Amino acid sequence: MSALEQPLPRKTVATYALGSMGTGGFATLPGLVLIYYMTDTLGIAAIAAGLLVTLAKVWDVLIDPVIGARSDHDLASTGSRKRFMVLGGMLLPVFFLLTFAVPTAIGPVAASIWVLIAFTATATAFSLFQVPYIALPAELTEGYDQRTRLLSIRVLVLSVAILVFGAGGPALRSLGGENKWLGYFLMALACGVLIGVSMLLAARVAPRQNTRHSNIGSIMENYSNGFATLKRSQPFRALLLTFALQGLATGGMLAGAQYVATWILRDEAAVIFLFVALIGPALLFVPIWRMLAKRLGKEKAFNYSSILFGIAAITLSFMLIAPGNWIYFPVALAGAGYAGMQSLPMSMLPDVISHDAGTHGDGQAGIFGGVWTAGETTGMALGATVLTLMLWASGYVESVAGQTVTQQSSAINGIIMSFSIVPAVIIALSLLSFRRYPLREDDISHGAPRTAPTATEGNQP
Repeated sequence: MSALEQPLPRKTVATYALGSMGTGGFATLPGLVLIYYMTDTLGIAAIAAGLLVTLAKVWDVLIDPVIGARSDHDLASTGSRKRFMVLGGMLLPVFFLLTFAVPTAIGPVAASIWVLIAFTATATAFSLFQVPYIALPAELTEGYDQRTRLLSIRVLVLSVAILVFGAGGPALRSLGGENKWLGYFLMALACGVLIGVSMLLAARVAPRQNTRHSNIGSIMENYSNGFATLKRSQPFRALLLTFALQGLATGGMLAGAQYVATWILRDEAAVIFLFVALIGPALLFVPIWRMLAKRLGKEKAFNYSSILFGIAAITLSFMLIAPGNWIYFPVALAGAGYAGMQSLPMSMLPDVISHDAGTHGDGQAGIFGGVWTAGETTGMALGATVLTLMLWASGYVESVAGQTVTQQSSAINGIIMSFSIVPAVIIALSLLSFRRYPLREDDISHGAPRTAPTATEGNQP
């Protein structure tokens, strides 16, 4: 084993992975219940609920490159990215609780403003942690396979987090009984604290380096640096577009899961079983995708995992003619594919950062992390937006706590299509974009970019 492939200490791997308990919790719970909370508890129209989430995420996208540049400056001046991560972990539980503590008597308009402000603040706190957290793998190890190991364990914890928060969040909500406000408050309090503690513990893994002079630059210079990384790194563009598209697909399905449970399976609590069906296979398949990545390469393994997810999604469209409990099986297949769709691109990102550093110099990991988080956030946010557009176009009827409504068949079909056909099409588009990703293990080991094959080369046996 070469010096570059010296194994990371288990404590480092475990502490880093613990951060995914926080990031997974924040990515899962608001994506699962926030839209539903607004439409079926606060009486906010579906299209307005989608707009609110999108606005908060647009702000998130705008600040992520700035946080990335500031994180690089903090690393240069203090020798660590830890300060930003700690700040995010401390602030997030407070704003997360406020998001789900809207007084029910203030009406839909005031409730909309409350949610927008609180959730925007929550997303900002999350970015303070997430952006430097994403930059760490490139600094923790230079080994190609060690990054796969590091990110595979992280995704294993991420899968556990999705199960804990996806199933445990609604279970905590049910403790409020008929008092939905109390249920959401208890859920936000317990889950917010768990997210924050996980982030604070993970911040301890941030390595210390020698300090050096760094010009923090203006905000416009931060954006300029972010665009520069996209412009000069074709592998980064291809990988980011692919991951953002897949975030769009999975974000839409995540936001639609509660609606499928309530209106297709006719049981609000069935969302817990949907998440068990999704994450159980994901936990089993994380090491399988890691093994396949080592044998076949990360790129081929990623293609296979995406194809499996797409097949599972299109199979769910049969709910249009025969809804029922059979859907748990394709959801489980989607979970198996999802494990690879998460772990493999995230293990490729440090490769992209190292490849760029070998060509253009070090000190850009935070900027890459900021742009990556912005792209990921855009995909997940637009996934929820696509769902709300489908609900609005199909005539979904919103309601306030305690009110009983009946949805017309067009609204039911809109929920099903947003959970099946739409994500399947988006996954197919992501595979097309990934065809332009050029890096392989030799490129990372030797720092030489792999050029795309010519038409003649591509036809050779």
